[in-house]
Amino acid sequence: MVFSSLLFMFIYLPVVLAVYYLVPSKWRNVWLFIVNLVFYGWGEPVYIVLMLFSITVNYAAGLLIARLKGDGSKAKRVLVACVVINLALLVFFKYFDFIAENLSFIPFIHPLGLTLPIGISFYTFQTMSYPIDVYRGDADVQKNYVRFGTFVALFPQLIAGPIVRYKDVANQLAFRANDREQFASGVRRFIVGLGKKVLLANNIGMLWDVYKSMPAGELTVAGAWLGIIAFSLQIYFDFSGYSDMAIGLGRMLGFEFLENFNYPYISKSITEFWRRWHISLSTWFRDYVYIPLGGNRKGLARQLLNILVVWALTGFWHGASWNFLLWGLYYAIWLTIEKLFLLKLLDKSKVISHIYALVVVIVGWALFAIDDFGDCVRYVGTMFGAGAAGFAGSDVLYYLRSYGPSLVVMIFACTPLGALAMKKLPKKAAAVAVPVLILIVLVISTAYLVDGTYNPFLYFRF
Repeated sequence: MVFSSLLFMFIYLPVVLAVYYLVPSKWRNVWLFIVNLVFYGWGEPVYIVLMLFSITVNYAAGLLIARLKGDGSKAKRVLVACVVINLALLVFFKYFDFIAENLSFIPFIHPLGLTLPIGISFYTFQTMSYPIDVYRGDADVQKNYVRFGTFVALFPQLIAGPIVRYKDVANQLAFRANDREQFASGVRRFIVGLGKKVLLANNIGMLWDVYKSMPAGELTVAGAWLGIIAFSLQIYFDFSGYSDMAIGLGRMLGFEFLENFNYPYISKSITEFWRRWHISLSTWFRDYVYIPLGGNRKGLARQLLNILVVWALTGFWHGASWNFLLWGLYYAIWLTIEKLFLLKLLDKSKVISHIYALVVVIVGWALFAIDDFGDCVRYVGTMFGAGAAGFAGSDVLYYLRSYGPSLVVMIFACTPLGALAMKKLPKKAAAVAVPVLILIVLVISTAYLVDGTYNPFLYFRF
């Protein structure tokens, strides 16, 4: 994909930015709209048609809902039809083959071998938020098709988020300041994200690859934990790195996207973890599913049912595989237990609560990372001694020596300590240190890219 190629890094992006700042302000959205479609169609040009169809349906629905504002029942029917179309596209392209495989006993249902449109889970949620907000009165209708199309297909966050809601960028679509400090801040943020992905996530991902592919009979308890800890670090730096790059690119273009991560691994409960991890997705499900279902307003039993529904959907949103549904239900169970009694107990000890949260999250990543249900069960079983080839083998010591420094750096980087230390630096020292560090990260990341192979972001497959 473009984000992972040198072509994008050294040709596409500079050209996009150069033309963007050369054209008059009134033409910048037009340029971005064209760029967005070229970017999206880079891998699968045919899906540009799908993107334009999605844009057009939701744009038209917004106009109709605004026009029918005085007739609530008709406006609601338009909204329901629009949501059904959006979900039908998502289900067909992302889940049809999965459904067909599980209903293979029915003679006329067969998998179609569909290629998953890149980013469809993200932009479907973005587009759906617009007509819903117009219907609720939370957003004004957008009458300019190009502006709306620019919002839907905005290339910095199109592929893997953060999920940007129309009402959060509506004013920015009409006017963007584009000042130097914002641009410079965007460059810094982009390079930080690039470093997270290339220098941290890719390297620790190799350790996970070792243990993921290790035969079950050779895997030890310590090895299983080391492997899944490696994946836990990989997915955090990979996904938060993409979010940083998206936020940075947005700033270069004058947009301010909301944060998507807030040091999730310092959480002291699962409730807190999901306030810090993939914030845009958690917020979307809260505002458009959990609260409309009744949230916590209709009694405890209904609240727990709502949690179950939301997390079943959250798990399945991530992919057409039973392990994702299991992963979602796993979190539903833990969140239910916390709501019932565990949160009060966790307040008694910050250390125990932090250890608890980390263990639950790390085990959860095993459910998430391993698609095959049998392999997943065996791996988690090995983590707790079932079928393990002993507690630890020579491989664990070898990989701890090899990856030890990287693990220490990444664990430190999962906390806000580094950012706090930078803030305490004298202004003159920070003025020198920050640009030097950013330049070093850029140079080393570029060297890795030149020497490396294609390695897409993990969330591209969602």
